Amino acid sequence: MANTRCAFRVLGVALAAVLIGEGCGKVSGRSVSLLGSTSIQPFAEVLAEQYTKKNPGHFVEVQGGGSTAGLQAVDNGLADIGMCSRELTAEETRQFTRILVARDGLAIVVNADNRVTKLSIEKIRALFAGRLTNWREVGGQDGPVRPITREEGSGTRESFVRLVMGKERISRRALTQESNGAVKELVKGDPAAIGYMSLGLVDNEIGAVAVEGAPPTTDNVLAGRYTLVRPLLFVTKGAASPAAQSFVDFVLSPAGQRLLEKEGLVRAR
Repeated sequence: MANTRCAFRVLGVALAAVLIGEGCGKVSGRSVSLLGSTSIQPFAEVLAEQYTKKNPGHFVEVQGGGSTAGLQAVDNGLADIGMCSRELTAEETRQFTRILVARDGLAIVVNADNRVTKLSIEKIRALFAGRLTNWREVGGQDGPVRPITREEGSGTRESFVRLVMGKERISRRALTQESNGAVKELVKGDPAAIGYMSLGLVDNEIGAVAVEGAPPTTDNVLAGRYTLVRPLLFVTKGAASPAAQSFVDFVLSPAGQRLLEKEGLVRAR
């Protein structure tokens, strides 16, 4: 069954990439296709909307699928820009051009009714590894802990593993979800849940805990007080096309960076 789900996911990503390619062919040299991280996707959609307003006749298509899928799409020529919410490996750095567009805090989120408001990295690691299984063990009410994680290939998951888990594995009992939105919905509806997601997508429907005493805010990310931070990247293979470079220039411009900051991210520059 797991292999079947994986196969369907790969086919879905491939189909999305093909549709992007077909759509771009219809709009000639003014089209740009982005594919990849579901963490970056909603921010890229906001940027794309503003960019096309400022540049009539230009077309920007944004699709999710995960960071690894984004890199594969760029490598195979199915997308102009890959969206990646983790740091590139040494091999990927040699293969692709890395463009830092913003930084993002990785928020540890709980149900709004959960009275736990702060955790150490060691306790977060223990909760996700399954070594701590009751909220009472970390100052909460008596009740089970239900970890929510992201799927393999997710940049958010890879960043979480690097920043929090280290060499320890996430428990097999953790529920796996395939987007920030899905994680948020589960946490919002389940008092036992704990998950992780982009700080820029956190709102008052869920709680975000302080880590090592520092609340997850953009000010704390900028000041270095909040340490669960990851890069948000655009990735191209070699030099970007003129249309793609025009969009990248807008994203890195003061206007584009202010827009990302307004959406809860930390500017790249």
